[in-house]
Amino acid sequence: MYKEDYQRWLTASLEDPDLHPELARIEGNDEEIKDRFAVALKFGTAGLRGVLGAGTNRMNIYVVRQATQGLANWVKTQGGTQTVAISYDSRLKSDVFAKNAAGVLAANGIKVRIYDALMPVPALSFATRYYQCNAGIMVTASHNPAKYNGYKAYGPDGCQMTDDAAAIVYDEIQKTDILTGAKYMSFAQGVEEGLIRFCGDDCKNALYAAIENCQVRPGLCKTAGLKLVYSPLNGSGLEPVTHVLNDIGIDDITIVPEQEYPNGYFTTCSYPNPEIYAALEKGLELAKESGADLMLATDPDADRVGIAMKCADGSYELVTGNEMGVLLLDYICAGRIEKGTMPQNPVAVKSIVSTPLADAVAAHYGVELRGVLTGFKWIGDQIAGLEAAGEVERFIFGFEESYGYLAGPYVRDKDAVVSSMLICEMAAYYRSIGSSIKQRLEEIYAEYGRYLNAVDSYEFPGLTGMDKMSDIMKSLRETPLTEIAGIAVTKVVDYLKTEETGLPSANVLIYSLADGSTVVIRPSGTEPKIKAYFTTLGKDLAEAQAAKAKLAEAVKPIFA
Repeated sequence: MYKEDYQRWLTASLEDPDLHPELARIEGNDEEIKDRFAVALKFGTAGLRGVLGAGTNRMNIYVVRQATQGLANWVKTQGGTQTVAISYDSRLKSDVFAKNAAGVLAANGIKVRIYDALMPVPALSFATRYYQCNAGIMVTASHNPAKYNGYKAYGPDGCQMTDDAAAIVYDEIQKTDILTGAKYMSFAQGVEEGLIRFCGDDCKNALYAAIENCQVRPGLCKTAGLKLVYSPLNGSGLEPVTHVLNDIGIDDITIVPEQEYPNGYFTTCSYPNPEIYAALEKGLELAKESGADLMLATDPDADRVGIAMKCADGSYELVTGNEMGVLLLDYICAGRIEKGTMPQNPVAVKSIVSTPLADAVAAHYGVELRGVLTGFKWIGDQIAGLEAAGEVERFIFGFEESYGYLAGPYVRDKDAVVSSMLICEMAAYYRSIGSSIKQRLEEIYAEYGRYLNAVDSYEFPGLTGMDKMSDIMKSLRETPLTEIAGIAVTKVVDYLKTEETGLPSANVLIYSLADGSTVVIRPSGTEPKIKAYFTTLGKDLAEAQAAKAKLAEAVKPIFA
């Protein structure tokens, strides 16, 4: 079958000039043809993600059109405004894919609101709600390497699409011939016919106002004299992040020059992920030269942010996603209590794989901390529940250990713009009282104990990778672990058992150990890898690290 598909693509008059040369180049190479055509990229709750190129197992305009036709078929059954919002980041072909998606929607009689330039994930979530859309599309592959692109689909609430809706869209995609099945009109024609319109300045300004409304200590940054180095990692964060920071009074911002403007090749950091040192390296050099208080980087679609904080000796230390989640939770709680802006019965939300240190901090401030499945849509779901009950103001903060944070209910996905603003405000506040982010983190550890959270990833590439991952998870369920590194397992929670967890089904196992450590095993929903999350507690960092090393060594054979 895959050979016939290849021949069909090879002889078709493809509109994207990059595809034919690639197909011609692999003629007669069965492995290469199989890799591109033996399977199709699967549309799930995270949408699509794959390597750019020709074929059903690659990201190209035909895969995007087919997916959008599936989405259009679903939208037509939904009533409402019959409108879809679209945004895109700086990745290769992001703008092309966004305009192709708009062309398919317009040809189906569905109205489109698209940003006139690249804008981040939170801007898409906001526009979906602002224009009361049936759905939203964000063209991005988040923080993957340059050869990837992707397509995230959102529901009318501005959350990533629900499992049920995604399943219907997937069924509709299956019925759509990839080369000829999608209705399509050119972007220009869609604009001429009034079906495609740009998101107005009113939408952008409303987003900025909503973000700035989340300040904990308004006005503080104007006089704090914070010195910042910022990198948008060649992505979509530059305009919104600097706009908001300037508005709140932070103007001593040095942008990393090589990473300032959109560049989908990400030539200065092959993996534009603010979780890793290499992505922050250029910024750290600048921070050291200028003596900045803080170095901050947002990923290409500006939903995650990573930072390096200045230490007393002038060096810089990277802050993990868990540490920043705890720091922000602590800062927001203390600041809102001090300012008298803490709501009655406040609620914060974190993913089940994020640090239990947050539970201790929330309890200290009398905040209800809810645990949800991994994926920010579950945090969005909690906000939606509060909104439905007329209590949306109770939500004060949500975070995931993978560097995603949200304060405020104006969007339903993680937002590196509000996170950048609050991190800078927090740094400015500690600076104004003669302290620092680093000092506050050490105080938190001294108060609650030295937690260490670490994640190891095990990759399973190739066509059989997903099967191997499935076999490993099956084996762990059939033969449960009774000890890890000689430490007894005291409790196992299997998140496939919804009657036990009270949460939707998820392929996650959490092991609690006799010494207070936890090990979480979770296959990625978007990539061929299994992640193992370790939480250890020690009297100091060295003890916690030694405990983690022991556990990691013990679980390694499981993934061999």
